[in-house]
Amino acid sequence: QAVDTMKIFDLTHMIKEQMPVYPGTEPPSLKNTNTIEVDGFAEKLFSMYSHTGTHIDAPKHMIEEGLGLDDFDISKFVGKAILIDVTEVSDNITLPDLIDYERFIESCDFVIFYTGWSKYWGSDQYFDNFPVLEHDAAKWLSNFKLKGIGIDAISIDAVDTVDFDNHYVFLNQNFIIIENLTNLSEIPEKQFTFSALPLKTFDADGSPTRAIAML
Repeated sequence: QAVDTMKIFDLTHMIKEQMPVYPGTEPPSLKNTNTIEVDGFAEKLFSMYSHTGTHIDAPKHMIEEGLGLDDFDISKFVGKAILIDVTEVSDNITLPDLIDYERFIESCDFVIFYTGWSKYWGSDQYFDNFPVLEHDAAKWLSNFKLKGIGIDAISIDAVDTVDFDNHYVFLNQNFIIIENLTNLSEIPEKQFTFSALPLKTFDADGSPTRAIAML
């Protein structure tokens, strides 16, 4: 498919100072170290955590001997995705919420959950009461041959979690997890090509990503 006929949707939050970050994490610093006026060129020094903004979790994020993002082939980060709309769920995402998508999930590489929570980006509400997968739903989903899952919320576990159940369920299966997606409401189809490429850093427990959907 020619690029000029392909529709591409940006699913990524802007990285900037004073942006929302996981509670307890420092926001990024983007310092102007050189300017065209003084130095003849412009350059910035970025200082940020590896899980800033729209980002990918590697198994190494939670598992001592887990794989890093740099251990995966580049194909791990691109594939066919199914968008599951859970904006109407009253509490958390249950197994019955997923069953109807089973045949789609079987033929996909990524499951992307559209919670609608990205509309709260920049407010305190973003960190509270977003839907997460119930344990049995996460366990069921982890049995598929997926590359990863994504969500338009700060985490796939509740912010007040102490055991990170969902992270362990997926990371133990070598899934990647993409968090803080946005603009999922703009994607007109349930199935699309998803790409979330990490920075190519050594020993990578995670990385900011420029996530996109392609149709």
